[in-house]
Amino acid sequence: MTIAGFTESFMADFLYPYPPLQSGKLIKRYQRFFADIELDSGAIITAHCPNTGPMTGVCHPGNRVWVSESNNPKRKLRYTWEIIEVNDTEPTWVGVNTALPNRVVYQALQQQILPGLGAYQEIRQEVAYGRDRNSRIDFLLSGTDRPIYVEVKNTTWVQGSVALFPDTVTTRGQKHLQELMALCPKAKAVMLYFMNRADCLEFAPGDQADPTYGQLLRAAIAAGVEVLPCRFAVSPQGVQYLGLAQLRL
Repeated sequence: MTIAGFTESFMADFLYPYPPLQSGKLIKRYQRFFADIELDSGAIITAHCPNTGPMTGVCHPGNRVWVSESNNPKRKLRYTWEIIEVNDTEPTWVGVNTALPNRVVYQALQQQILPGLGAYQEIRQEVAYGRDRNSRIDFLLSGTDRPIYVEVKNTTWVQGSVALFPDTVTTRGQKHLQELMALCPKAKAVMLYFMNRADCLEFAPGDQADPTYGQLLRAAIAAGVEVLPCRFAVSPQGVQYLGLAQLRL
């Protein structure tokens, strides 16, 4: 059995190993943050859905899902929805938790496995920047001739083997592109797209969902912003970096 590049005997060093996950079946997602799930044990639970977007092409009732469990008594919901399996002919695991990509990218930055970033010495997170300094960059790398600003965007929407971002209008994402453009050429500005599934070999802007974002991305590239469309393989065991996808504009 092959699932998005994995085989049953596949072994890998994970940038992020999941804690033990429980599997089940998605009943429904509602009010963005809630998902009713039937666990394999037969228990019906309500899990936190850490994804505010529409989850286009991913959120299918009846599909297999995996959840993590928390013992924190202060949490309102005990479970967090982490993964869903999509595509009946060639099943693919897709990451649901949008809080996870930054953790994974941080591990990749620490190991310096992402190409084109140079020999940086320091990694800072959530650093204020922008015209009014009311935005925060996901990562600021220093120790090279120019500071390196890295913004991370998660994507799970696909058409064929092409990953797309965004899957809805994002004025916040548009603003981030404009702010990255303003950094050039005094700083190195990088837009990193976290492709949260292993079945995509290419990346393109989601013009159908937000044509303004697509126009801004092309303008940003012309202004010197660098794009890293990073492929990641997700499994119930963890997340692995696969390299760069081809950028298609």
